[in-house]
Amino acid sequence: MKPVRHLHVAMLALWSTLALTAAAPALADYPERTISLVVGYPAGGSVDLTARLFSEELSKRLGQSVVVENVGGAGGTIGAQRVARAAPDGYTLLLGSTNEIVIAGMINSAVKYDSVKDFSALGVIASQPMLLATSKASGVTTAAQYLQKLRGAAPDSFDYGSSGVGTALHLAGEMINQSTGTRAQHVPYRGVAPLVTDLLSGQLDYGIFVLSSGLPQVRGGQAVALGVTEKKRSPVAPEIPALAETPGFEDVDISVWFALYGPAGLPEPVAAKLRDALVQTLKSDQFRDKLQQAGGVLAQPDLDPVAYQAEETRKYGALVKAASIEAQ
Repeated sequence: MKPVRHLHVAMLALWSTLALTAAAPALADYPERTISLVVGYPAGGSVDLTARLFSEELSKRLGQSVVVENVGGAGGTIGAQRVARAAPDGYTLLLGSTNEIVIAGMINSAVKYDSVKDFSALGVIASQPMLLATSKASGVTTAAQYLQKLRGAAPDSFDYGSSGVGTALHLAGEMINQSTGTRAQHVPYRGVAPLVTDLLSGQLDYGIFVLSSGLPQVRGGQAVALGVTEKKRSPVAPEIPALAETPGFEDVDISVWFALYGPAGLPEPVAAKLRDALVQTLKSDQFRDKLQQAGGVLAQPDLDPVAYQAEETRKYGALVKAASIEAQ
């Protein structure tokens, strides 16, 4: 019986070798068909715009069509979950952002994916600062005046609006509260439009916007920019100071960011091709200029997406805890 057992083992080894040999050319030929780049939001927002600009570059570098697919709902988590459950073959990717990758799992018990274990992090694409703004009617024109006004008032005498509880915008407001030792009350809105309406009418004291969303109101003379939330001024709007330039705001350093993900278990040859295409895109002056016009700033090509996500998770986790936001 031993020869038969040895023959069985030998046949298994041969079949495994043949299977690997057959798979190797298929991986080397990736991609052979259209790639779906999932965005967890409706068309028109900053994540969608970044995805559409990036998909054009990815398509050129891979020699295959890359189609943006909007799968909106639940703060980006429905689209993210779809990619987490997709086959790990490189044909379904995610243009992920801060909310669904880092924050959602902290505050939403309905999120069923693990943003570390269920995705292959391929690289960070870009970031945008957020913007603290007010109306002309407020009489406040600088971050120093904001601080003076809030420090001279009782807690929650003033409010700030964001696009929803637990969003990056909400947590940027909480970081401002922490850094300055003041207490502005959070008012959540469903989208930018009603927030702008209330801010400009004086019903809302201050607003937190993604830079690309707030900049049109500022440059149109409707709103007053007090500062951006990253340590340095944005090259998109260098005329707007960083909040951290003002004493009392030194610890304010937060942004929204966009990164490329695949499902967990992507074969290394596929992941390597995608990472290389991403790095080449980040080195493109044309892509940088297009993204900058849309309010974004390119990430450094050598930025480690895993380490970056871990650091951002720690940062936002501390803010969620400080704001006493509990998972619903």
